[in-house]
Amino acid sequence: MRLRNIPRADSTLQEHRLVVKRPEEQRGCWRQVFRNSNPVYIEIGMGKGQFLLNMAKKFPEINFIGIERYSSVLLRAVERMGAEEEYQSLNNIRFVCMDARGLEDVFAAGEVGRIYLNFSDPWPKARHMKRRLTSVEFLARYEKVLGEDGRVEFKTDNTPLFDFSLEQAKEAGWRLLAHTYDLHHNKEMNEGNIMTEYEERFSSRGNPINKLIMTRK
Repeated sequence: MRLRNIPRADSTLQEHRLVVKRPEEQRGCWRQVFRNSNPVYIEIGMGKGQFLLNMAKKFPEINFIGIERYSSVLLRAVERMGAEEEYQSLNNIRFVCMDARGLEDVFAAGEVGRIYLNFSDPWPKARHMKRRLTSVEFLARYEKVLGEDGRVEFKTDNTPLFDFSLEQAKEAGWRLLAHTYDLHHNKEMNEGNIMTEYEERFSSRGNPINKLIMTRK
């Protein structure tokens, strides 16, 4: 998919009150950013924000941080929040424009309770394997910021990527709590499921959605 650059994205995000401009300065202090002691959950590669905004609405007792590498994509999320009345009063959400490879510079050990990965770039070429967000390289990064009972939840319609993710979890020594190759027909795992834009689109075409939940051993 070709990413369309939006010239005003950087300046708009710079001025937005919920976009954290120097996130590395908040390392170890994210609960102070939210001014409460609630758990901090993050979504990496949040896209246009549908999942995260609805999670923040449903769970006001959780602090949510959306991480997106591309400013033009993140812009769509913050604009959506401002345009749709149901999201305008949310105060338990923040946004960060950054590369997920820098997680350890932004979050202290044990500071994150949960990491959501939704329809991540599959990076299909073998030479790009380390860029996949469920590779052992990224799992090592997650392990350094997750709390003792922290977990990663991953959804995708890409079955080869899902199989890869299961293998990587095993190789990295993570414990698989649950997984399915057909989320929307798995009553237990689909209960309370909040869909992303991609999930709605793919599932409407009859594509099964894969999901796994894993935690550190």
